[in-house]
Amino acid sequence: MGLNKKSVDDINVAGKKVLCRCDFNVPLKEGAITDENRLVAALPTIKKLIADGGKVILCSHLGKPKGEPKPELSLAPVAKRLSELLGQEVKFAADNEVVGPNAKAAVEAMKDGDVILLENTRYRKEETKNGEEFSKDLASLCDVFVNDAFGTAHRAHCSNVGVAQLVDTAVVGYLMQKEIDFLGNAVENPVRPFVAILGGAKVADKLNVIDNLLEKCDTLIIGGGMAYTFLKAQGNEIGTSLVDDSKVDYCKEMIAKADKLGKKLLLPVDAVTIKEFPNPIDAAVETEIYDSSAMPADRQGCDIGPKTQELFAEAVKSAKTVVWNGPMGVFENPTLAEGTIAVAKALAETDATTIIGGGDSAAAVNTLGFGDKMSHISTGGGASLEFLEGKELPGVAAANDK
Repeated sequence: MGLNKKSVDDINVAGKKVLCRCDFNVPLKEGAITDENRLVAALPTIKKLIADGGKVILCSHLGKPKGEPKPELSLAPVAKRLSELLGQEVKFAADNEVVGPNAKAAVEAMKDGDVILLENTRYRKEETKNGEEFSKDLASLCDVFVNDAFGTAHRAHCSNVGVAQLVDTAVVGYLMQKEIDFLGNAVENPVRPFVAILGGAKVADKLNVIDNLLEKCDTLIIGGGMAYTFLKAQGNEIGTSLVDDSKVDYCKEMIAKADKLGKKLLLPVDAVTIKEFPNPIDAAVETEIYDSSAMPADRQGCDIGPKTQELFAEAVKSAKTVVWNGPMGVFENPTLAEGTIAVAKALAETDATTIIGGGDSAAAVNTLGFGDKMSHISTGGGASLEFLEGKELPGVAAANDK
C-alpha cells in the first residue's frame, strides 16, 4: 500500500489555481450549521494555501442531493461561516451545475490568496459515479489539486479521484496526511506491541477488519455486541444477547487463526446483563453481572463487566500502539457505558500512540471527554474501516507519490 504521498508541504502554489477538496459535510438545521468541527478542521490546509499565495478554490459535497440541486443542501451557509472563521471573504459560486458561469467568472477574477467555494459537488449526477465530464469541468478550473477530505477517501468520485487523475500535481492536505500517518501506518508498520480493540454491534461489519488485524497486531481485543457471537463459538450460553448465527463458524476460524499465528485474542470474561433492551435507549435499566461462562438464558449482555474492564486495561498498559474501533457496550445508556469509559480511560492513561478509528468510538471518546488525550481521532467512518481492513483507499492512491 503506497502511503508515502506528496502533501501541501511538498509543493509551491504561489500564483497557481488550487482546487482543494474538503469535507464540509456539516449538519444543517434550517440553514444554520449546528456543528462546525469539520470547518475548523479544514482551516490549517486552507490557511497554508492562502499564505503561499495560491488562488484557492474549495469544493465539497453536503448530504445526499442525489445528482440534482436541492436548495436546502446548498453550501452557501458554509461559505458565510468560513468567511468569518478565516477573517476574509470566501466568495460563493452559486451554480447548480457546480462549474458554471459564476464559478468560471469568480476564478477568472481571483487574485493570489483569494478564496472561493463551489456549490455542492453532488448536485452533479456524475459525481458519485466518477463520470468523466464533471471531472474535466473541475480540472479545467485549476493547476493543482489538493485532497483534504478523508471521509470520502474510500469512494472514487469526480471531486477526489477523477479530477486528481486529470491534474499534473495532486497532493494531500494536512488532515489527509494525519490520517495516513496515524491510521494507515499504525496498521501497516506499527510500533510494537500493537494492540487492536474492536467493538460495535455486528461481527458482519468487521469481518475483514478482524481478519486483517489478526495478521498485523500482537493482541486483538473484542468487545461490544460482536463479542457474543465469539463467546457462542466457544460454546458459552449467551442468553438473549446479540448474535449472528451465520458467523459462528467464522468466529471459530478466527479463534483458531489467532492460536496458529501465536496472537492473543481477548474476549469478555464477564458481562453486564439486562432483562430487555432499553427503550428509549437511555432509559433506566436494572443490571446483573455474570461470568461469560455462566450467563442466564433469559438475559442479554449489553456491556463488558468489571473483570473484563481490568483485563482489557491491563493489555493496553504495555502497548506501544493501540487502535480502537467500536464501543464496548450500549454506551448511549449511562448504566451501560462503563465498559466503553474504562477502555477510553485506559487509552487516556497509556504512553502508547492511541488511534481512534472513526465512527461510534470517536463519538464515544469525544462525548465522554477523553478526546484531547488521544494521539489521533480519525474523521472517517467507512474510510477508517477500510484502512483497518488493509484496503487501498482510492482517494489516497490518487495523490502523487513522493
